[in-house]
Amino acid sequence: MSTIVVTGGSGRLGRSVVQVLADVGHDVVSLDRVASPGLPSRQVELDLLDAEATREAVVEIAPDAVVHLAAIAVPGSRPDAEIFDVNTRLAWSVLEAALAAGAARFLVSSSPTVLGYGSPGWRPESLPLDETHPAAPWNGYAASKLAIEEIVQMAVRRHPEVRFGVFRPCYVIAPEEWHGAPTQQGHTVAERLADPALSAVALFNYVDARDAGEFVRAWLEHASELPSGETFLVGAADALIDAPTAEALATHVPAAAGAAASLAGTAPVFSSAKAERLLGWRARRSWRTELHPVAAGREAADV
Repeated sequence: MSTIVVTGGSGRLGRSVVQVLADVGHDVVSLDRVASPGLPSRQVELDLLDAEATREAVVEIAPDAVVHLAAIAVPGSRPDAEIFDVNTRLAWSVLEAALAAGAARFLVSSSPTVLGYGSPGWRPESLPLDETHPAAPWNGYAASKLAIEEIVQMAVRRHPEVRFGVFRPCYVIAPEEWHGAPTQQGHTVAERLADPALSAVALFNYVDARDAGEFVRAWLEHASELPSGETFLVGAADALIDAPTAEALATHVPAAAGAAASLAGTAPVFSSAKAERLLGWRARRSWRTELHPVAAGREAADV
């Protein structure tokens, strides 16, 4: 099995990525500012903005692959300029360290927010949204993620010996959040379902962190078969709304109503068909199967 560095391994996504990779026998090393109790990996506490320290640590580990997840993860949590600066510097630091260490595969986490939904006047060209939809970032977080995607494409052109990849995980829900722990926006999954406006701003997108971890595993296993630099949307197979998706969009996101008719039943607004086609990956979990009855405030039969 491979030695794999995961940056941000203590985060809500990172913990599941580390667990999935460790479960299939990889030697995983988490690089993060803080350690996470019980993480099944070696953990190195490190400020990844310190490029020299990051380079030394990654070169010493000599990984076969690097999965870069570390970032300021919540749009608006800090000033736009700071988010853009930190996230792009993190990407440069980790990329240069990975190249110095001779890693053969490099996968970076981006975001569906690069598509620009939620901005004033935004309308989808078509639904479901996929990797061909034009990018139109409208805040510092989304702009940083699109810049990171371009950094990766630059690296693709400069380093043909390395396989690069980008994935855009939807709104990540960690396992404990199905049991009532707050999500990254501060409210619970049950609250997002009870008040559709909370999820409407993200077009009802989400993904279980374990499913995202399984995407990472699939990409690492198939990277050599893919064109370098491929980008993937990674989301659940339904929408985070207890109503038909088209109906919910018409009610809560009128600008998308015209394109919503193409979405049947509870289909997601974001398509992961490319990941299924090229990697055989499909999300296995949904809020209907994972939300704990107590957390949902309803009987198990109603979930």
